[in-house]
Amino acid sequence: MTRGTMTKMTMSDGAEIGVYRVEPKGARRGGLVLIQEIFGVTEHIRECCDAYADEGYEVLGPSLYDREAPGFQVGYSPEDVQKAIKIARGEHPFDLSIADSQSCIDALKAKGKVFITGYCYGGSVTWAAACKCDGLAAASGFYGGNIAQMAEWQPKCPTILHFGRHDHGIPMEQVERVQKLHPDVKVYVYDAGHGFNSDRRTDYNAEAAKLAKQRTLELFRANGG
Repeated sequence: MTRGTMTKMTMSDGAEIGVYRVEPKGARRGGLVLIQEIFGVTEHIRECCDAYADEGYEVLGPSLYDREAPGFQVGYSPEDVQKAIKIARGEHPFDLSIADSQSCIDALKAKGKVFITGYCYGGSVTWAAACKCDGLAAASGFYGGNIAQMAEWQPKCPTILHFGRHDHGIPMEQVERVQKLHPDVKVYVYDAGHGFNSDRRTDYNAEAAKLAKQRTLELFRANGG
């Protein structure tokens, strides 16, 4: 059972979308925007939000596809993957995901430092937000497939990225290009596939997931969180 609540927030375009909110346990370290995989704000994503809240962060997890498919959540079957891709690549404008990230940052920033992390689709949004949004103290993006297409963009805050060496969707040449263009961005490569952070997926790698989270928390704490 996850312990947060799904609330409604008004975004910059006036749309009201669901946002999974979790209050921090213990002393508040900062705010965190946690961006979903392509599959929506699933139970796994809510568990990730809860886990960061346990570390002292007030977490907001926006349900980015609520305009196109309210409450969208699917599994990992080929049919579900196709449904998710149809929304992410065809129906939902990526710029709106960046704008919604900014709205969540704005909702948190009055209370202190704000950080961002995200997985899969959310990894790409995390990179874009680090480059385009204002008010972030640090960003940690996991296996974002579109980062290579935005590789020329420059992060405005300390940023780290995590990729799996055996990710069939993100060739190592793309990862190396990002590394080359951004020597100041730490790019970590794990002996794992795509989605290694999710214990729901066949590519789950507990060791890589633990290390990537540890590095994420170290980044946040080194930057005021």
